[in-house]
Amino acid sequence: MELRQIQYFIEVAEREHVTEASHVLHVAQSAVSRQIFNLEAELGVTLFIREGRNVRLTPVGKVFLEHMKQAMQVIEKAKLEIEEFLDPQRGTIRVGFPSSLAAYTLPTVISAFREKYPNVKFQLCQGSYRSLIDSVIKGGIDLALLGPVPKQEKQIKGETLFLENIVALLPTSHPLAGQSTLQLSQLREDSFVLFPEGFILREIVVNACRQLGFQPKVSFEGDDIDAIKGLVAAGLGITLLPEITLYDSIPRTTVKIPVTEPAVTRTVGVIIPSDRELPPTEKLFYEFLREFFAVLSGFES
Repeated sequence: MELRQIQYFIEVAEREHVTEASHVLHVAQSAVSRQIFNLEAELGVTLFIREGRNVRLTPVGKVFLEHMKQAMQVIEKAKLEIEEFLDPQRGTIRVGFPSSLAAYTLPTVISAFREKYPNVKFQLCQGSYRSLIDSVIKGGIDLALLGPVPKQEKQIKGETLFLENIVALLPTSHPLAGQSTLQLSQLREDSFVLFPEGFILREIVVNACRQLGFQPKVSFEGDDIDAIKGLVAAGLGITLLPEITLYDSIPRTTVKIPVTEPAVTRTVGVIIPSDRELPPTEKLFYEFLREFFAVLSGFES
């Protein structure tokens, strides 16, 4: 079985027309027909039912098509990885990230990286905390930015890039809106707007409140940071969010206030698989991340 035969077969199967497939492939119709005939002869099955100028797959042809599509994906991935080994500065980086890092952290890092390596391409995958961890473990992606950095996952390696403050976001009409800092206990009686259960940012807030002996009263839930900001801006509650999500977009009718006693923080870092090597281009990005935030930490200190 030749790669050319597989390519011709897939094109004919998807177009259900030999002539159209030959035009796309830029070869003679007779060449396509001959390769399909040879493929069927080698397999010992009929892959297509001929209906005049059109064709359609037989049941076994449909099964064979799915397998061949998967095979071609594996081949294409292998070709890309070989290209990366030959020239890592022209490869593709698949990186996962949560919504809390989408507006500022990820664009900042990618912009800085592209200044140094302008020919590298990115495939971005946004997901929840748990889904990103699972995707790295299972091989859907090899690298993800995440906060907080998981510590109990044996199949991944996590590295902290920086420590981030969690701050309060209050409506400007709130009695405490004029304070320069807040003690978390001062929000004991407030209604909270939080992510749904199962979201890591909700766990961080709930655990901080429990340290002070109270359970936050959750009036509204939202799985989108902008939606949560909007509910707070409408005066429907208060929330705690990573400070980085408010760098460029604090709603007009809200105020951001640092929280003390206890200080609420989260680690932000990068996770990679512990049981397989990163492809060269992604390894380049991984090392860049470590250096980029090490330099930033040096400036801040």
